[in-house]
Amino acid sequence: MTAHRTATAAAVAVGLPLLLTALSAGPAHAHGAPTDPVSRVAACSPMGGGNTGTAACAAAIAANGAPFTAWDNLRVAGVNGRDREVIPDGKLCSGGLPEYKGLDLARADWPSTRLTPGGSFTLRYSSTIPHTGTFKLFLSKPGYDPKQPLKWSDLPAQPFATATDPALVDGAYRVKATLPSDRSGRQMLYTIWQNSSTSDTYYSCSDVVFPTKSTGGDKGGPAAPTTSAAAARRTPSPSASKTPEPRKTTSPAEQTPTRTPLAPARETAPDNLTPVADSDSGGITTLPLVAGGAAAFLLTAGVALTLWRRR
Repeated sequence: MTAHRTATAAAVAVGLPLLLTALSAGPAHAHGAPTDPVSRVAACSPMGGGNTGTAACAAAIAANGAPFTAWDNLRVAGVNGRDREVIPDGKLCSGGLPEYKGLDLARADWPSTRLTPGGSFTLRYSSTIPHTGTFKLFLSKPGYDPKQPLKWSDLPAQPFATATDPALVDGAYRVKATLPSDRSGRQMLYTIWQNSSTSDTYYSCSDVVFPTKSTGGDKGGPAAPTTSAAAARRTPSPSASKTPEPRKTTSPAEQTPTRTPLAPARETAPDNLTPVADSDSGGITTLPLVAGGAAAFLLTAGVALTLWRRR
């Protein structure tokens, strides 16, 4: 009996770590991207709903050679604040990563979000793995041309808003800010998220539209219907004669998921969590799966109990 007990204990000791590893080694999720105002990578991802089928997204996916399945993994390691030195002009939306090159297409029909100059707004940055770090928000300068590749010179030297270690609530970080008051037409909201819990920095482009100050319309794009945000909501888009367009594009995080949901149901104070290993932007790493570990433990315990009863 003693020998049998020893053998059973050894089986548990050897099998449990292996089983835990197997259960936790499934496809990993990455980390995050803006979903309101919707970013290009989120809009054109499988989670992007109707945005995915737009002409701009179709062209981006074709240029990319693959869909933007890893919409939350656009990150570059080791930048350490040297964004303008590391990320080349014309490749700001892709972070210079070849697997996201379709996001750099210069065109004026990307899915966009309507904003009010000088108004308050809240950036919603959906996240699938919590990190600590600082968000920096830039808005392209007056005169920005969406039909030209985005360059660092199109952005001010300093962000108009920053936030360090905001709480992750309902699967998203929220950054509240006041928008510059001197923008009109189509502009670019450029978000940099520099992690402090990893060596990674995330980059994202969100196309936004402000009411135009003249009848010339958005520079490089279609004319805006009104010069008032309130009037814009009352006036249907020319392309929406049957069904009025909503004020904002639908957030990918609010669509019916076609893969694992964007984030856990609720995480109210995860900023003190640190990923197991996440310093290489070329790889994907997961946090330990607590639920999977518990299941593995129960399964292994059941095997041991069965062997004990049959001794």
